[in-house]
Amino acid sequence: MSITRRTFVRDAALAAAALAMPTTLDATALLTSPGDADRARLAAWLRALRRDVPASRRAPLGRAVARVGELALGSPYRANTLEEYLAAAGASPLREPLTAYLTGFDCVTLVESSLAIARAAALPRAGWDDFAREIERMRYRGGVRAGYTSRLHYFSEWIADNARRGLLRELGPELGAVEDRRPLRFMTTHRSAYRALADDGVYREIGEMERRLDASPRHLVPTARIPSILGHIETGDVLGFATSIAGLDCTHTGLAWRDRTGVMRVLHAPLSGGEVQVSRGTLPEYVAGLRSGTGILVARPLRG
Repeated sequence: MSITRRTFVRDAALAAAALAMPTTLDATALLTSPGDADRARLAAWLRALRRDVPASRRAPLGRAVARVGELALGSPYRANTLEEYLAAAGASPLREPLTAYLTGFDCVTLVESSLAIARAAALPRAGWDDFAREIERMRYRGGVRAGYTSRLHYFSEWIADNARRGLLRELGPELGAVEDRRPLRFMTTHRSAYRALADDGVYREIGEMERRLDASPRHLVPTARIPSILGHIETGDVLGFATSIAGLDCTHTGLAWRDRTGVMRVLHAPLSGGEVQVSRGTLPEYVAGLRSGTGILVARPLRG
């Protein structure tokens, strides 16, 4: 999914929302105390990552990213956690807290968390603060959290913004991608689905953001071309699953994952599956089976 899909699937997901609240950070601070289960999971995953994928500034980051994804397998799907703060009395989208957790994921938070832990593992005494900083600099435009409108809501912009700052490398142009120039208007044309957009100022800012993105077409590898470029995709590469839905760029995200027999699959947190999992089918089969799917956006994680 793209970040926008958190709201797109809201009604279905809330029916299964009997889950613990995420760890949220005060909007004026980077971090408050995380939950014990989240803190314990981070410590255990950092140990496992350092044991299984020794850190090196020169080594590709993707294998470490995928290893974190493997450690998350079986974790429950959790939807709309980045929006929950808006339900609290007095909450304002102008002061968005940083939400961070490791005990459940949606498809974007799985990708963000996997990259954040892989990068943090290179620090000798990494802890929750380091993980949270990595989340923050990926999730917000230019790495600066300045309210709801600073969040990278469309996954194509998430890729492009992180690529500009050296945290990713977009692979689409070298994989024979085509340009998707459709205007992104999903948020403003579905205003009632986004609690934050009830604020007229926020609604106007989101509309301005959407219009700015008209000058930045997406690099889309069409579904039919994916089988021919599999050899150029590596384990741990970030995938955005593009859609023909009007005004929307992606409906899902995940990580490329090559199994021991060399078959490329998808490691992801699908709403339909209810937990972090590896696709049964191959990457081409998975994309071909997506309703309204048109192809993939591909980016390679960098250490930044």
